[in-house]
This record gives sequence, structure tokens and C-alpha cells, in this order.
Amino acid sequence: KPGEQKHSKEPSSLQCMHLAVVACGDRLEETLIMLKSAVLFSNRRLCFHIFAEDSLKPEFEKKLQEWPSSYTKKFEYNIYPITFSVGNAQEWKKLFKPCAAQRLFLPVILKDVDSLLYVDTDVLFLRPIDDIWHILTEFNSTQLAAMAPEHEIPKIGWYSRFARHPYYGTTGVNSGVMLMNLTRIRNTQFKNSMIPSGLTWEEMLYPLYQKYKNYITWGDQDLLNIIFYFNPECLYVFPCQWNYRPDHCMYGSNCKGAEEEGVSILHGNRGVYHDDKQPTFKALYEVIRDFPFEDNLFQSLYYPLQSKFLDTVHTLCGRIPQVFLKQIEKTMKKVYENRVIVYLGANHRY
Repeated sequence: KPGEQKHSKEPSSLQCMHLAVVACGDRLEETLIMLKSAVLFSNRRLCFHIFAEDSLKPEFEKKLQEWPSSYTKKFEYNIYPITFSVGNAQEWKKLFKPCAAQRLFLPVILKDVDSLLYVDTDVLFLRPIDDIWHILTEFNSTQLAAMAPEHEIPKIGWYSRFARHPYYGTTGVNSGVMLMNLTRIRNTQFKNSMIPSGLTWEEMLYPLYQKYKNYITWGDQDLLNIIFYFNPECLYVFPCQWNYRPDHCMYGSNCKGAEEEGVSILHGNRGVYHDDKQPTFKALYEVIRDFPFEDNLFQSLYYPLQSKFLDTVHTLCGRIPQVFLKQIEKTMKKVYENRVIVYLGANHRY
């Protein structure tokens, strides 16, 4: 494809877990930390699809090539320019945050990819991507995407109080973590509010935006909510621990799945990795950012994290450290056990 950079020894798209992200402006470091969290814990090979402004491409290549070979062999990556196949590119680019609307065009651009996990740049994986990837096998015959609710409690949810457009379910859905069967999306005729018959995904996007552009606040996420309002049978809703945001604890704990299992995917929206409003989120971001790749996970990641959390107990999110620590501790134990088994197995052969 024009402008695409591919970095891999051989095609492995069928074996890969495909992960897509869109990075513009000052999101380089955030994106790299997200990718780092994915590589640290995942088991199967990863294929990264990075959509970035031209000015960021050399930086991504430089930084990714600096990672140790023990980790770079676990993934391949493609870097794509920002492109919009229908409508006015400048309009799309300015919708909500710079370039965020690019995610709407992934089924059109990545024609050779069957399934994909899209995440925002401010996401951190606290367990293997393999586990959320497995949710694809739980889709029924009509489901083609999965997202988590925007909120757990309608009376304090944004959509249920303020939305001026249709939205999915009782609280809407958050698109920061979105699992997609792209093949099904490309092959589906979607019900809509514009014409009586169905429209393909690509046919629907620009007319939908034109119809609702004066009513939407959260850009492409609102458009996705509108789409799944008219096509609810197409959406699989996964629990809040797969897209855990400050809203789940800053008003008091309201994500039961995270209380029981721990946070699986952390979503630091509201800029919380970069200010002091939610120090628990910032602590996780900084510990993963500063972790030296080849070091011991417990000594150089988990113990510093526990220490940082002691300074956050004065906050509502900081009062429930087990929610943040339970899953990542379990994940690191598995990674450690796997390495020991592989190491002992290698030695045993000699």
C-alpha cells in the first residue's frame, strides 16, 4: 500500500494478534508505552498497525529498533499515513481529537486483516492480549465488534444524562478499547436512520457524520454509539475491567469485575498519566515506562509499583490498590513461570 512501511522477515498475519493504534501530535511516548505493555506480557506473536503523522514515523522506527531483540522478535509492525477514504479529510482530522476518526476507517484500509484490536494511545495492558483476543471466539453469528460500557451507573453516566443523539444501551459504550472482526464489518449491511435499506460500513460513515455532526461531543465514539444503537445485535459488550478508566473509581468504586478479578486493561483518559489528579493511574504508567526490558519483573516493576501506590491512599482510586495490582501480579507470575520452564527445558536438553 502507498506510504506503508513493513518490518518483518516473513508474513505471519494469520498467526498474529493484530493491534492498531492512531498517534498524532504529542502521543509518541504514550503510544510506545502502550506497545511496551503489550509486548511485555503477551504470549502469541503481535502485529502492530501504527497510524501516525509523517513527522512521527522516523521516531517510531528509531525507538522500536532500540528495544532488545528478545522483545522485537515477538512482533512485527507497519506504519501507515493518516488517510480518510470518504468525505472531507480535514473535517475527519479535526473531529474530537487529532486523527482519532482514523479508527473508523480501519476495516476499509486493512483489507487483508480479518480481526483486530484497536486501542487508544493512553491504554496499558496489565495481562496478555491473548486473553482479550480470545473474546473473538465468543462472538455469536451476528456480533462483529466488542466494547465496554461508557459507565456502569446510568444516573451518573455521560450519555444517559447529556447525549443529544442515539447511543447504545443504557449508558453508551466507550471506544478506547475495541475488538473488531473486520471481515464481518466489511460484509455487513447496516441498518441506519438515513435510508430504509442497509448501507455498508464505508457508505455509511460520511452521511452519518453529516447528519449528526451538530449533536456529537465525543467525535468518532459518538458515531460508533449511533451505529450500534441501530444495530445492537452486532455488538458484544465486555466487562468494565477490560477498559478501566478514572470514572470507575474517582466517584467511588463502580466496576465489580475489577474488584473481583483486577484491572485487565487500564485506560488513562482525561490525561491522568500526565497530571496529579489520579496518581494511581500515573504510577502504573511511570513504572511501565521506566521498566528496563531485561530486568526482573517483580524487582523492577511490581515492587516499585507497590511502593508508589502507598503515596496514593489519600485518593478514592488509591484506596483500592488490589483492583490495580491483582491482575498484573497474576500476569507477572505466569510470565516468570513460563521463563523458568523454558530456561530449565533448554538446560535439560544438554
